[in-house]
Amino acid sequence: MSRTRTVLSLFAAALLVVSGCSGARASAGSVVVTTNILGDITRRVVGDQAGVTVLMKPNADPHSFGISAQQAAEVEHAGLIVYNGLGLEEGILRTVQAAERSGVPALAVGERVDPISYAAHGGPDPHFWTDPGRVRAAVTVIADQVVARVSGVDETAIRANAERYRREIGALEDTMRRRFAEIPPHRRKLVTNHHVFGYLAQRFGFEVVGAVIPSGTTLASPSASDLKSLADAVRAAGVPAVFADSSQPDRLARVLADQAGVRVRVKSLFSESLSEPGQGAATYLDMMRANTDAIVDGLAAP
Repeated sequence: MSRTRTVLSLFAAALLVVSGCSGARASAGSVVVTTNILGDITRRVVGDQAGVTVLMKPNADPHSFGISAQQAAEVEHAGLIVYNGLGLEEGILRTVQAAERSGVPALAVGERVDPISYAAHGGPDPHFWTDPGRVRAAVTVIADQVVARVSGVDETAIRANAERYRREIGALEDTMRRRFAEIPPHRRKLVTNHHVFGYLAQRFGFEVVGAVIPSGTTLASPSASDLKSLADAVRAAGVPAVFADSSQPDRLARVLADQAGVRVRVKSLFSESLSEPGQGAATYLDMMRANTDAIVDGLAAP
């Protein structure tokens, strides 16, 4: 009887080892991505080579979205975490950092694509995706890390996916440059809900006049003096339109338009989140095309 129990115990231990190894292999072959913009980009790179889980839902705010206990467990057992970094994912940053401390490989993409600082307060600007040139660089960084960290992927397939997607992003950038050329140089001025388009401004020669929320995060709030100062700047610059994020109420932007005392339109942009399919910005490329059209429509004509 004792010998039988010993044999059964050894068999059970062997099963645990096998199942543990299988779980490790399954986790090592998965990618978890925080934001839906990075999720779309990562899926284009990975293709059918691995599972990609995106934590942030469409039309959400990357600064404040939260995740479920099940999603937190997926982060903790991922083969690779792809996140924006530079302070963007304020609601789940501790979860990502805890997974990193426990040994899960993680890629902070924004830190790897030559980030810039906010002109207003000097902190790092996380919104690199408004510059398609930096997104091309991000595609390369993501592909490199997927090949290095995710088990079972075909490197040739990953590299081919990345190269194909980089060409599409290059075509997008050419289109944006051509469309923005329709805007007279003296009208290339942006006022938005909060500071999002610094990278776009740098790439395509725009001036960021200011933001209704004088911060890089939607969790901040403008004061009455902030609104007055920006209204004065809008009036002085002769800006014909202000732009509000599609995932945020545009009430503050409309208050600014009223305080500016001039005829200013409020236009909607997809600045920090993709939309549901059929709503105009289901993919990164769709989002950038829609934003280009909206900016040209708001600024090109008097």
